[in-house]
Amino acid sequence: MDKQHISNLLDIMARLRDPDEGCVWDLEQTFESIAPYTLEEAYEVVDAITREDLDDLRDELGDLLLQVVYHARMAEEGGAFRFGDVVAGICDKMVRRHPNVFGTARIDTAEGQIGAWEAIKAKERGEAGSGAGVLDGVPVALPALQRGTKLSNRAARVGFDWPDTASVREKVDEELAELDEACGAGNEADMAAEMGDTLFSLVNLCRHLKLDPERCLREANARFESRFRRLEVLVQAQEGDWGNYDIQALEQLWQKVKQAQ
Repeated sequence: MDKQHISNLLDIMARLRDPDEGCVWDLEQTFESIAPYTLEEAYEVVDAITREDLDDLRDELGDLLLQVVYHARMAEEGGAFRFGDVVAGICDKMVRRHPNVFGTARIDTAEGQIGAWEAIKAKERGEAGSGAGVLDGVPVALPALQRGTKLSNRAARVGFDWPDTASVREKVDEELAELDEACGAGNEADMAAEMGDTLFSLVNLCRHLKLDPERCLREANARFESRFRRLEVLVQAQEGDWGNYDIQALEQLWQKVKQAQ
């Protein structure tokens, strides 16, 4: 039944892209125009996971699968590859990168597997082209926090890293001091650069603490949104007008909201 469903999905996409009887909108799409939808669907999968909504996760995974089929269909039309090639490629890759499961290698820890995975990826990058660098292959389109984590992870694997968490924490203070200096001078370009360095140092601190900075910020956003909505309810229940509150009064209500959680 699963094979039939996949076949049906491929047939549906072929019909949508049929030059004579297809959908006008679908026929106008390109890799570039569909790419934003692919990212959006991936984020919606993450959102369903975060909300622990498995029914929604099922639907969102279907939407994400459609994106894969869409890109594969356009590639097939151009004579590049087909959906089956995509599946065959990932199957080969998973077998190749798990020699402990499909071969004779012995890896006993999750960290060991991560190290082996990255070593195999590095070898693949080297074979794919001469002169491959340590940071090659980290997608530019990744969210900035996630890309910062991957870049610093790559650098750390060749020894370019702080010796301990305390040293990274000192670097955060150093970057904050430089940011203060830039703000004092009032140069917008310098402020932006120092803010970027500060954020990057925080990404490295997360890495040393084994925290995902993207998840940390996402959860902080959720907490802020939840608290602010409760603050809004309090304002509406009392004065009903934001203009009647100064920042000190709002801060008192904010602390009340935080303590209630």
